[in-house]
Amino acid sequence: MFAASDPYQGHSFTALLAILIAGAAALCAIAVHLCSRLARRSRQARTPASTWRDVTLLASAGALALYLWGCLHLLLLDRQERGTRCAYVDGELQRPGAEAATGDFIPLRLVCRMPDGTSHTAVVPDYINPTIAVLLLLALGAGTVSLLLHRKRQATQRKAGRS
Repeated sequence: MFAASDPYQGHSFTALLAILIAGAAALCAIAVHLCSRLARRSRQARTPASTWRDVTLLASAGALALYLWGCLHLLLLDRQERGTRCAYVDGELQRPGAEAATGDFIPLRLVCRMPDGTSHTAVVPDYINPTIAVLLLLALGAGTVSLLLHRKRQATQRKAGRS
């Protein structure tokens, strides 16, 4: 519910900044790791399980990059511009404007509530959340395949060691 004192409760600047800094650091770490996997020694030691693990990391990095892009959209808006963006529905100016706005981090969105009881999202591009969902499903699938291949390889090695 909305506090009577502030119906426009968007995302916290501090939280958005912290997410952007931590996310950028994580994205850089993933990029460095994936680039190190391109070295000749790493390519020669590549297994199907490690390849699927790299696909998992790549899909996760893509999802994180899109999430940070959406956070950046929210961070760069001041309070007045946020209210102005809420007044538009499907590119058309609605009168009167939004009576309240709330921010969610998962899924990333700014929900504008109109006086007639309807609501719509603003600011965060429409493609962000569905694309993140698809990339995370891809990461989950690739991670599962990687885990199964790794366990199969370990079981094969154990059987070879007993013989």
